Amino acid sequence: MPLSNNVIGAINFVAMLLSIPIIGAGIWLASEPDNSCVKLLQWPVIIIGILILIVALAGFVGAFWRIPWLLFFYLVAMLILIILLGALVVFTFMVTNRGSGHTVPSRAFLEYRLDDYSGWMRRRVHGSFKWDRIRNCIASTSMCAELNQSYRFAQDFFNARLSPLQSGCCKPPTLCGYTFVNPTYWISPINTAEDMDCLLWSNEQTQLCYACESCKAGLLANLKKEWRKADLILVLTLVGLIFVYLIGCCAFRNAKTEDLFRKYKQGYV
Repeated sequence: MPLSNNVIGAINFVAMLLSIPIIGAGIWLASEPDNSCVKLLQWPVIIIGILILIVALAGFVGAFWRIPWLLFFYLVAMLILIILLGALVVFTFMVTNRGSGHTVPSRAFLEYRLDDYSGWMRRRVHGSFKWDRIRNCIASTSMCAELNQSYRFAQDFFNARLSPLQSGCCKPPTLCGYTFVNPTYWISPINTAEDMDCLLWSNEQTQLCYACESCKAGLLANLKKEWRKADLILVLTLVGLIFVYLIGCCAFRNAKTEDLFRKYKQGYV
């Protein structure tokens, strides 16, 4: 087998390995409670990762058994997948470019506002039908109940580093002036007119602030943090795929040149 075909086979094996972090990033997103409730980014990531694995395997087989049409399929299909992966990377960066937590006096945790986030992300939680399904999924987790087990005193809770979801969904907004009893039970608000979320808060443990705008904002903040981590993995993998793809193109061209040279020698020498 010509050296170029061996190189093509080797780089396709590397491409198969590069599909693993992509699939792993999708599986990690799917395993996170908030992403499993929203189900947006994980499936495109997993599908692209699986397709890259299949195409790279096809290229490996084509190089090993010297099947030209399979190698050509690999070159075309991998280029399309690289473009799709690049588009997904850029899209994820753009929709997560806005939004951050806000500091609150005498509190270690941050609080979140829905208007801070991109319009595309806000639309994912807009509408009663969408949010009812998402909030029921979030309410079924134990994230708020765990706070009651971890923090018994007000000052300990105020010094806690809550996740965005816990800050937005498990307690009322600080500006409402509720009095702490425990992390998920608050009484005697000072000003319920300050924010609509002040009226939506409920001490009913199945309700809490799951209907609040702050809960939606906390969800988006959590998604942003996790999507940014996944996007970093995708960027690094994309760079690797582009590198091996360019090497593959050069090796494929050299393999074609070797075949033409061999045929020339057989015909004229």
